[in-house]
Amino acid sequence: MTTNTIETENSGSGLNPLIPAAMYVRMSTEHQQYSTENQADVIRAYAVANNFEIVEIFADEGKSGLNIEGRKSLKRLLNTVKSGKADFKVILAYDISRWGRFQNTDEAAHYDYICSRAGISVHYCAEQFKNDGSIGTDVLKAVKRAMAAEYSRELSVKVFNGQCRLIQLGYRQGGMAGFGLRRMLINEQGDEKGILAHGEQKSLQTDRVVLAPGPDEEVETVSWMYRAFVKEGRMEAEIADILNTKGILTDLSRLWTRGSVRQVLTNEKYIGHNIFNRQSFKLKCKREKNPPEKWVRKDHAFEGVVDPNLFHQAQGIIMERNRRFSDEEMLEKLGRLYNRHRRISGILIDETEGMPSSGAYQSRFGGLNRAYHLVGYTPKFDYRFIEINRRLREKHPRVVADVVKQLEAQGSIVELDDETGLLLVNQEILVSLVLSRCTITQSGSHRWNIRMEHGLQPDITIAARMDESNENTLDYYLLPSIDMTMDKLRLAEENGSYLDVYRYDDLDFFYQLTTRVTLEWVA
Repeated sequence: MTTNTIETENSGSGLNPLIPAAMYVRMSTEHQQYSTENQADVIRAYAVANNFEIVEIFADEGKSGLNIEGRKSLKRLLNTVKSGKADFKVILAYDISRWGRFQNTDEAAHYDYICSRAGISVHYCAEQFKNDGSIGTDVLKAVKRAMAAEYSRELSVKVFNGQCRLIQLGYRQGGMAGFGLRRMLINEQGDEKGILAHGEQKSLQTDRVVLAPGPDEEVETVSWMYRAFVKEGRMEAEIADILNTKGILTDLSRLWTRGSVRQVLTNEKYIGHNIFNRQSFKLKCKREKNPPEKWVRKDHAFEGVVDPNLFHQAQGIIMERNRRFSDEEMLEKLGRLYNRHRRISGILIDETEGMPSSGAYQSRFGGLNRAYHLVGYTPKFDYRFIEINRRLREKHPRVVADVVKQLEAQGSIVELDDETGLLLVNQEILVSLVLSRCTITQSGSHRWNIRMEHGLQPDITIAARMDESNENTLDYYLLPSIDMTMDKLRLAEENGSYLDVYRYDDLDFFYQLTTRVTLEWVA
């Protein structure tokens, strides 16, 4: 939040003209000593004592200081400084840590330098050193930046160790329960206090959360999914289609997909095991998957809803199906396919039972064409992009139908224009949904091309980036037309804050954006 204000405590009384200053305050999600209001009090006192007049306030509330992402006010402050149109000559921050606990201390110094290069100095009002630009001050700043970063690292280690301890005691550490399960709130004596609804959180520090079986009909559905997979040999996509035909939705009230069925069939929580640290996202660094030896687990932590023998049979089927073939085995299978059909294509590979996927060949051999060449097949033309585009065209109506169903489930009114494919939501928002094919450059980088349908004038374009196999959605970009003036957009894996600010892992934010809210009129 950024607001403009003119301070009057120290205006006009001295002979020296007041120096215009901007105030920057930040409060993270940590339980810290000073709120933004307390920071502001100290900064105002510093301004009075040093002949500054605060003319603008930049506030980031509830934002981590580990990096600049998500700190809109700090970004806006720096952009104002770089524009050369700032109305202030000084920036006042409470201390080094409020400016940021950047894990790379050079990053904190860099933002400080951006300001000083523009002739605007940054003053840290609660620090013991003077803000005079001397060598001693610079040394103390560097030490304080390192201390601020180290504080976050130490806190991260303590929090992680505490979470691991609670996991081993059988308690749940965040996340949704999942279909067929519920989150049970218990007190410090282990007595059950009741089921937590979706979105609810515990209010007492001493309370804990464990998983418990959900409604009987959901538990039976989960058991049926395992039986259908193990006993009847049904694949995940087929199971999803059956559930959707019966009108059974996921725990998020969405249609089932191959991926959501796969999650149920592979998660050990369904046999009562408590597992943590499958993925790491420490200190706002890149999220990474951890190998099983790094997982923190507590077996038989709570009552399961699936027979363990059935669960392990399902894992055996999945492991065998996903068994990593050697290069020779993959090429032997591809050669047999070529000899049988006298041609090969990505679709033919994917539709042949027992074959690795076309994406696996592409990844292992650096492209399908190279794999074709190794078995003696030379296609007259590279038709892969045509096949991929055809699959995406077939997939698009199903994706649109899923979005429409979710919107209608939350009470939105949706009209689909069959000619243009646009969605009109609540007679207010015109939405275009496109599937962007993943292409690989000669250097091995991933690229996505998105065509903006300006002629159709959508308010928002939802661009679903496909993964390398072009089978699954990687992420989504919600692109407002007011900011997207180009006809075509070419995305890389990382696109900088200008574009990646529109990136989301799923469409939850879009659904929240289009949810209708009842307003109460007050006379």
